[in-house]
Order: sequence, then structure tokens, then C-alpha cells
Amino acid sequence: MHLSYCTNVHPAEDLDGVLDQLARSAGPVRRAAGLDRLGIGLWLPARLAHRLDASAADRDRLRVALHEHGLEVRTLNAFPAGGFHADVVGRAVYSPDWTRPERLAYTLACARVLADLLPTGAGGSVSTLPLGWRTGWTASDDEAATRALATLSAELRALAERSGVVVRLAVEPEPGCVLDTVDDVVGWLGARTGADRPATARIDPALVGVCLDTCHLAVSFADPAAAVRRITGAGLRVVKVQASAALHVADPAAPAARDAVRRFAEPRYLHQTRELGADGRVHGVDDLTEALAGGLPGRGPWRVHFHVPLHHDPAPPLTATTDVLRDAVAAVAAAPHGEEAHLDVETYTWSVLPPDVLPSGTDELVAGIAAELRWAADHLTARDTVLTPAGRSTP
Repeated sequence: MHLSYCTNVHPAEDLDGVLDQLARSAGPVRRAAGLDRLGIGLWLPARLAHRLDASAADRDRLRVALHEHGLEVRTLNAFPAGGFHADVVGRAVYSPDWTRPERLAYTLACARVLADLLPTGAGGSVSTLPLGWRTGWTASDDEAATRALATLSAELRALAERSGVVVRLAVEPEPGCVLDTVDDVVGWLGARTGADRPATARIDPALVGVCLDTCHLAVSFADPAAAVRRITGAGLRVVKVQASAALHVADPAAPAARDAVRRFAEPRYLHQTRELGADGRVHGVDDLTEALAGGLPGRGPWRVHFHVPLHHDPAPPLTATTDVLRDAVAAVAAAPHGEEAHLDVETYTWSVLPPDVLPSGTDELVAGIAAELRWAADHLTARDTVLTPAGRSTP
């Protein structure tokens, strides 16, 4: 599995900013990790994706910078279309949703740019949001999203025929969205991939699959191996794994646990929180602040949508769900096409960590991301693939 780290942790939203990000962050991360070559999962906001799509010269500038810093790209994050480092992001991250033509245009621009940046012979992936936020979603919205993704899969097929490069879309279930869980995304895509469906409403399962964010998976209290079997059993593939860990609160009724998890409540991002009941039912609220204010019963364990750095052990009594991450990656690796999945470390929350673990500047952030990548190489990959230590060749 190709291992990379996602650049949505950095706030750059124009080409000059991205080039600076590669020089000041991604290149130093590669060197700090002692690697000859490093994969990055680029985040391209919509405005930049359209600029790169329209300009071969700008793509060349980006390609030269990647080569100069010992980096390569096989996956893009096209979930947030922009403003991902605003003071308050909240539900704005789900806009535009898949009912809007802007979402389709943005995603196709990302696919075309990626096809031009991929190493020779490599396939690519673009991850996207799970249709949109659930509130107000209607049957007509569902039809519009179906048509858009059917159009996208046809365009990806045409791109492959034209360029010889396969780029796949990875739909990422997330708590609170229309496609909240793995079961939701499998049910929705599975109902729209049959060969008997009209072309305008058929999504091609060879080109549209699932992005398995392991923080989201943990928050839903899903069994990782069963989730992967559900995906592959429906004739779908895991296109991309976002390697991430959630916060686990074993006893949210304990005052010490409340105090500990309260330190992770912050306003920039939503931190959807779920509680596992004694009967196996999962209860949920849309943000940690709601859970702390009494929105959950508080009698069973909580999991919080807060991407914890993979190598970091939260202070007791909190823990991180790295066991879910390990089990999910192992299940994907053993599944059909698992070796083709892209494994992207996605800890975008470095800037909103509690003060005692918050990086004080770029150097500390670089060191933290490098430590995450070393942890991922040690715990998630069975052999050297793309994390190539200096002086060693890639198999």
C-alpha cells in the first residue's frame, strides 16, 4: 500500500502557498523521517485545482517542486473545497455538496490534474465527501447526487481511455452526513452500480469506491474487518484509507475523563461524538460540546471525531483508537485490490491540539508528522513500499 501524508494539515490555498508548503514542510518531513522519497496526499482547494487544470505551465511548476523535494503524489483530498483553516469551519466543509455542479467540476479538475502528476504506471485516487450533510437532504437531492456521480464515473472512464491513467473516486463516510457509516455508503453505492441501471444513473464500481477514514470508522463503533468485508462483498473496493485515530473515553461519567476530553473541545472543526449503549445501539451528537452539555447518556464509552496524531498517546484516562486503525489496514491489505489502496495519514488537527501538545512552530510540526510516518511504517506496512529509507532502493 502506498503510504503518504495529507497536506490539508497546512493552510495554503494558492499555488505559491502550496509550493512554499512543499519547501518548508513536506520536504523537511521527508528528511526528518530519513527518507529518499515521500508520498504526499495533496489537498487542492477548488480555485487552485481549476487553475492547475487550465495551465500546463503551472502543473509543470508543481511537478518540478515535487521532484526537487523528493516527493510524489498518488492521491488528492477533494473533500474540503476551500477555507479549511478558517477560524470556524464547522459544516461549511460539506459545501458545495454533490447536488451542486461546482462539486462535480471541482472533483473532475482534481482528477485531471492528478492524472498529469502521477508517476509513470501508477494509478490515482481522489477522496470526496459523503454526498453532503444529512439535514434537509431530500429525495430530489439524492437523485441529483446520483446523476453527478454517474457523470463523474463516465468522465473518469474517458480520462483513462484518453490518457492511459486510472484515477478512482473514493467516497468517505463521515458521522452526521448523508452517508454516515460504511453500511450507508455501501448501501447507497451498491444500489447504483448495477449494469441494468440507465447510464445517467449508473455509477461504475470499477472507478468509484470507498475512502475508509479509520477515525470515522472508530467513532461509529464498527468492526474494521466486518466493514471491509461489507465493502468487498458488495462488489466495491476500498480505494483509499485515511490513517487516523479517534479519541476514546472509556467512562465519560468520571469527572477526570470529562476534564480530560473537554480539552479537545474547540470551535474550528466539528467533533462528532458517539456513545455505545449497553444494548449495542450507538447514540450520537454533532459536536463534543453537545456531548459535554448532556446530549449523550454518559453511561457507555464515547468516541470523539478528533484526529489524534498516530504516535501520540493521549494522557489517561483517554486513549486513541489506533487498534481500529491497525485492524482496518490489515483487513484492507488482505482484501481484493487491497495492495492498490492508498494509505494517507490524515491528521489535520495539529493546529487545534491542547496547548501542552500543540506544536510551537513549523519545526515541531515537521518533527511530529515525521514521527507519525515512522509510526505508520512500523505498525501499518508489512514491507518497504514508498517510505524508502535513505540509501535503500524501492522494491
